[in-house]
Amino acid sequence: MVKPVVIVVGADKGGVGKTTVSRTLLDYFSANNVQTRAFDTESPRGTLKRFHPAITEIVDMTRTADQMKIFDTLNSSLSVTVIDVRAGLMSPALASLRDIGFLEAARSGQLTFAVFHVLGSSIASLDEIAETSDFMAGAKYYLVKNFINDTQFFQWDQSTYDSYFKRIKDATDLTIPKLNEMAYEQVEVSSVPFVNFVANKGLHDDAANFSFVLRGYVRHWLANVWSEYDRINLTDLAGAKSVTRAGER
Repeated sequence: MVKPVVIVVGADKGGVGKTTVSRTLLDYFSANNVQTRAFDTESPRGTLKRFHPAITEIVDMTRTADQMKIFDTLNSSLSVTVIDVRAGLMSPALASLRDIGFLEAARSGQLTFAVFHVLGSSIASLDEIAETSDFMAGAKYYLVKNFINDTQFFQWDQSTYDSYFKRIKDATDLTIPKLNEMAYEQVEVSSVPFVNFVANKGLHDDAANFSFVLRGYVRHWLANVWSEYDRINLTDLAGAKSVTRAGER
C-alpha cells in the first residue's frame, strides 16, 4: 500500500505565487494519473478552489476541527494531499503539525511529507528558510523560485544567498519560469486549470474558445514547469511514474 503523501505549499510572505505553484502540482499529478485532493486555507474564500473546485476544500488551518478534516482522513484511497497555505500561516501551520505528532510520523516513515517553500525576492524570504528548516527533519524540502511575475532573484550578493542555503541539509532548488503576461491573465479570467486552458476546455470539459497563441504559451511554460517536477522525481512520492507531458491527454 502506498503511504499517504502530504505536500504543503506556502510562504510567510504574500504575493509570491503560492497558489500558482499549487495549481501546477495538481495539474501535474492529474496528468500522471495520481489521485489527488487539495485544501485551500484562504478561508473563507479560497483562490485554489476557483480553479480546482471538484477536488479542493476550503479550510481554516488554525481550527482543530479543520485540521481533523485533513489529517484524520489521510488513509483514504487518494494518494496525495496538497495543502495551499495562505500567506503568513506557514510557520504556525508547521508548528501545529509538530504539536499533533504529524512531523514525528513523517520522520518514522508512516507517511511522506514534502514542503514547497515559495521564496520572495527580499532578505526576509531567506530568514523564512532559517525558521522553516527547524521543522524539516523527515521532510522533503523544496525551495521554489517563482518567476511567474517576473520576480528578480535575489537582491543581495551571492555569498549572502549561499550562507543561508548552506544551513539547509538536502534542500532542493526548483524554478518556476515566467509565463507570458497576457496568457497568465487569460487563464486567471477563465478560472480553469492550466491543462484545461491548453486543451481548450472549459471547467466542466465544455469546448472553449481560448486563443491558439495564448494556449501555446501556456503549453510551453507548463512543459518547462513539469520538467522541473520530473527532475526531482515528484511522482515517485506517490509510487507512480511520470508519463505525461503538458498538453497531452
